[in-house]
Amino acid sequence: MSEDNPRPPVGTQRQRVGWETPAGLDEAMIRMVVERFYDDARKDPVIGPVFNRVIAREAWPHHLATIADFWSSMLLGTGRYAGRPMPKHMAIPELSDEHFMRWLALFRRTAEAVCPPDIAALFVERSERIGNSFRMNIYMRRGEDISRLGPLEREQPIWTPPR
Repeated sequence: MSEDNPRPPVGTQRQRVGWETPAGLDEAMIRMVVERFYDDARKDPVIGPVFNRVIAREAWPHHLATIADFWSSMLLGTGRYAGRPMPKHMAIPELSDEHFMRWLALFRRTAEAVCPPDIAALFVERSERIGNSFRMNIYMRRGEDISRLGPLEREQPIWTPPR
């Protein structure tokens, strides 16, 4: 960190206040959640076309590593992620509540299938906070009125990908 850059260097372990890392939450679990979620998301009829258009087939390994770094920074405090995701999401004009609801539903189902309940709850809480924040920022930057925008409803039932 410096006066010019208030962010700590990538890879800096951060001290979290208010919660401890649940036992069993590690890099392998994060990678498992990320890989399974994106495998399902790429097949999904609502969000799959968006992901498959925006991220080239050959770019997926790098994208998965970046997203694993994001979640590692978010949940383990590793500081490995130093990206700016909002501009990338702002560049996707078709993003709507339907997309955010499906993303959250699939992510919730993945976390609950892969993780013990306490860790799944942590993933779900963070994903819902992130999804709602992205949604509000995107709507606001599009010039839409967000004064009556409440949290996203949970999608029911959740689409199931073919296996």
